[in-house]
Amino acid sequence: MNIKTETFFLIAGPCVVESEELCFEVAEQLKNITSELNIPFVFKASYKKANRSKLNAFTTIGEEKALQILANIKSKLEIPILTDVHETTDCDKVKDIVDVIQIPAFLCRQTELLIAAGKTGKIVNIKKGQFVNAEMMRFAAEKISSTNNKNIWLTERGTQFGYQDLIVDFRNIQLMKQFGFPVIFDATHSVQQPNQSAGVSGGKPEFIETLAKCAIVSGVDGIFLETHPNPSQALSDGANMLPLNEVKSLLEKLIILKK
Repeated sequence: MNIKTETFFLIAGPCVVESEELCFEVAEQLKNITSELNIPFVFKASYKKANRSKLNAFTTIGEEKALQILANIKSKLEIPILTDVHETTDCDKVKDIVDVIQIPAFLCRQTELLIAAGKTGKIVNIKKGQFVNAEMMRFAAEKISSTNNKNIWLTERGTQFGYQDLIVDFRNIQLMKQFGFPVIFDATHSVQQPNQSAGVSGGKPEFIETLAKCAIVSGVDGIFLETHPNPSQALSDGANMLPLNEVKSLLEKLIILKK
């Protein structure tokens, strides 16, 4: 999988696999947009969610069904796929389907999980935990490297500020780039407002564009964002998603800044 580009690459899609129809709608539109703008594109969707606040929160339509949908998108649309893992056994489930295995932010120090992901030989995207500084991500990368896998990406997604908000320290991008791996900015989870009393995360999507622009100017290699045709109806993380019909406009603005 070649991500070399003079601009930046995009990782985008819905938070979770909700249905085959939805995933194909989002993937096809994103493929058309990124092809037109000459931006390398990786489609993302979680085949299951394991880190929900409430017991009755949506987690998956079924692991096998969700993975088959991702496999269908990869083969029919010929685009690379990213999904996240939460347990060591997940790595074997996804390795023959996806191109990128993602380590969720809250698991970035989970040694056995990182090593299991590294052993697949896939690209491993490690999200920086909200509770660690940029320098600590070197040790997460070293765990992957210990498996002789140098295909590592690092993603900034904000730092916990109090109980219910995140802030972004853009120095983290330069600090993590010093490790020699591509650095990505998660423009949608960075505007998330976790730990709400209702048990569902809130968000401030009106700041997605501002933060994404700052990341581009800071030298980021890739942009990560979650998008949905109707975020208010999304089954997970809708409050911080970018509406699908706004993606092209945002990317066009980011391209101008990158030049």
